[in-house]
Amino acid sequence: MRGRSAISVQRSACACLTLLAGLLFACVPASAQKFQPKVLPPVKDAPTVGSALAANAAKPSGKESLLIGPGDLLHVTVLREPELEQRARVLDSGNVSLPLIGDVHVAGLDPAQASATIEAKYLVGNYLKHPSVSVFVEEYATQPVAVLGQVEKPGTYKITTARTLLDLLAMAGGLTPIADRHIMVERGPGAKQREERVFLSNRSDDALMANVMVDPGDTILVPKAGIVYVLGDVGRPGGYAMENESRMTVLQAIALAAGVNKTANEKKTRVIHNVNGAYSEELLPLRKIEKGEAPDELLQANDVIYVPFSFVKNVVMGTSSIMASASSALIYAGR
Repeated sequence: MRGRSAISVQRSACACLTLLAGLLFACVPASAQKFQPKVLPPVKDAPTVGSALAANAAKPSGKESLLIGPGDLLHVTVLREPELEQRARVLDSGNVSLPLIGDVHVAGLDPAQASATIEAKYLVGNYLKHPSVSVFVEEYATQPVAVLGQVEKPGTYKITTARTLLDLLAMAGGLTPIADRHIMVERGPGAKQREERVFLSNRSDDALMANVMVDPGDTILVPKAGIVYVLGDVGRPGGYAMENESRMTVLQAIALAAGVNKTANEKKTRVIHNVNGAYSEELLPLRKIEKGEAPDELLQANDVIYVPFSFVKNVVMGTSSIMASASSALIYAGR
């Protein structure tokens, strides 16, 4: 009896284990029951240190306003290699001579690019396994900014980084009274845009908005303002610079000439345009402009306003004599 009981217990235990295993198998998802090996992506060749340094040397860094040029004095240091420290001046060819690697072309590069180029040279030549080079420009011998034209102190000014146009004009003493507000900035070598024209307004807010950056090696040219001539029966005949925003209207020109005299024949006032040496003449409704019945016309550079004399004098003076008088008229700029 005891043997039969033991066998029954064993059979019951086996049945329970079988039932438990079935339940566990049923709970496992079908996707997990079938083993599927995972395909790994192909392993790419890791870049070598030399190729990485060469890529860094060729890759341009952030925009630097001041680049290395001939005559600059460089201080080159190599980490953990004090015997390779060198102070060298850039030759006219743009090269600098360094220990072990010889000549390295650094002209036109910024200090970060020059450091990467020198590191690549040391690595490719198997002189250093992990070069870490630092380049510092101790003395810039090139790339001044030339400020020319209608400024109080024209000349060249050395700057070590980009400065604003107003800064450079202030260094040159400011504009002269007959300076044109249309200023040209000629960019130095390597710039994408060779010329940039800037209108420097008399209004402070507008001038600050148009205040462009000037890089070392650029040239600033301030031209002379255009001249408008007012001749005839006016209080002060002469030539007047177009100072106000490089613009001048008929009434502004007449006001600068101290107005028309009482003996003037305003009905026959005329304006003479000079376009590339060709003259054209038209009547100017000066009296209507003064009364606001006609728009105040804008004048162009080298225009001549002639207010005829009354009585017999307006018959004597013709167009040719007016132009002859304009060429010898005095400049009353700033008065």
